Formats: sequence, structure tokens, C-alpha cells
Amino acid sequence: MISIIVVAYRSRGEIDACLASLPRESLGHKVEVVVVDNSMDVDGTASFVRSVHPHVLVIVPSQNLGFGRANNLGYRRTSGENVLFLNPDTVCNGEALAHCLHRVCTEPGIGLISPKLVMANGSMDLACRRSIPTFWDGFCRASGLAMRFGDRAWAAGYNLTHLPENGTYDVGMINGAFMLGRRAVLDEIAEPGGAIFDERFFMYGDDIDLCIRVGRSGRRIVYDGTRSIIHLKGVSVAKEFHAMSAAIFDANRDVYLKHFGMTRLSRWKWRAAFNAWKCVARVRAWVRGGSRVQPQ
Repeated sequence: MISIIVVAYRSRGEIDACLASLPRESLGHKVEVVVVDNSMDVDGTASFVRSVHPHVLVIVPSQNLGFGRANNLGYRRTSGENVLFLNPDTVCNGEALAHCLHRVCTEPGIGLISPKLVMANGSMDLACRRSIPTFWDGFCRASGLAMRFGDRAWAAGYNLTHLPENGTYDVGMINGAFMLGRRAVLDEIAEPGGAIFDERFFMYGDDIDLCIRVGRSGRRIVYDGTRSIIHLKGVSVAKEFHAMSAAIFDANRDVYLKHFGMTRLSRWKWRAAFNAWKCVARVRAWVRGGSRVQPQ
């Protein structure tokens, strides 16, 4: 009934907790799990999974395929009628998985669903429920208005912080850390050649692009805050911070150019907006001495 695809990259330290948190059965059916190790087992991730979790199918490509291509590879090796794309830095639980799976199976209008993602410090990962941001939403997020007036709808359009965390409602996007949907829907909105994720995006942007395509098909993108899982966000980013922080902004820019850059003016607008945002965010990160520059 369900296949779970985990794309790993130097994930030896966190993948055991992720896989151990997944039930072997859900709603009376076997759970199929596939791990694609993009780091080619250089840190022992693939070897560890094979020895400790022998029920998991491990795929080791000959190169780092990136997030989208690796998920597509795993997708082609699975057979479940429902598919969950899951990050290795998550700690799931059977109850949350079963709840989301039940909703997907019984509500045919759902295209993708995610529970609430909670970070290690107990706060909500705001990226698990988002709108498809307008230029104004992005400005509020980048300028700090969204943080200062997070309870006001006019300023909170990016991360929807004016809505209750423990509620459930339709949103524009969910996070690629947990994306559950029916295979029939995913196949219907696939890219030319049958790819679920657009392989032009190496890292980041893939989940946004997928949500836009699912939404445009008339299906619902659902956030269900009545259930939660843990997301140890930023583990992979921190390992190659400078390259990956730039990739976040560039990928988001390219998604907007793909879907909203229909004219020369619109393409110029989105390029300028994302480049300015990237510069401001990286300066702020440098001043703080931190590493959170993602536009999420």
C-alpha cells in the first residue's frame, strides 16, 4: 500500500533513527522502504543500512544524482500505490504515518499531504506549510515584516503563521522532508519521460515545483497539524554550507522562472528579487555567525 523513499547524503549519523522510526506495516499492509545513497557509501551509510535494516532496499548510484533524480530512481524501484518521499533527518512515527495514509486513501481530492514537522528544539518547521509566495509575500519574509507581524494575514502569507499550528487545511506547498501522495496522481503530473521530480533541479526547488504541478492538476495540498513528526532540519545543508546555501536561492529562482517567468519583465523581476534576497540573507547570516539563509 505504501512505499517510502529516503534519499541520503552522508547520512550515517541520522539515518538509523529515521529508519527505526518507520513501521514495518501500516493499515494492515507491508511498508516498502528504499534508500538511495547519494554519497556512494563514502561514509558507510549504505553499508550500515544493509547490515542493520536488511528489509530496506539500498541503491547506490555511481554519482551524486541530486535530490530529484535520486527520488525518481527510487520511485521507479517501488511498487506501492501510495508513495512517501522522506528525508533521512526525520524521525517519523507509525500513528502519524497511518493517519496521513488513511486520509490519502479516503480523500481522493488530496494530491499531497504532510503532518506538522517539529524541529529538535520543539519549534515548528515553518516550511512544512507554505503558500505559493507572491512578490509581496517574499518581501515580507525577507524584510522581517513576516516575523514581526506573523499573526496578521497580510504579512504572514509566506509561512502562513497566522493559521493554527495544530489545525488542518489546504496550503500552497509542503516541505520535501515529508511528501505523501498517491502514485496515480504522481504519474499523472509527471514530467516528460515519467520523472516525478524535475531533474533540472539538482538540489532544492524540486518540492516547490512538484507542489505547483500537483496544485495545478486540481488536487489539494494538505497540511495536517493534528499529527507531527520530528525534522532535524539543516543537517545536510550544514555539511556543505556555502555551496548549498547558494543553491537554495538559485533553485527557488529557477522554479519561479519556470512557472511564472512567461515574459521578459517577469523573468527580470524574479531574477532581481531572488538575487537581492540571497545577498541580504547571507549578510544577515554572516552578522549572526549562523548558517540559516534558506528562504523558508
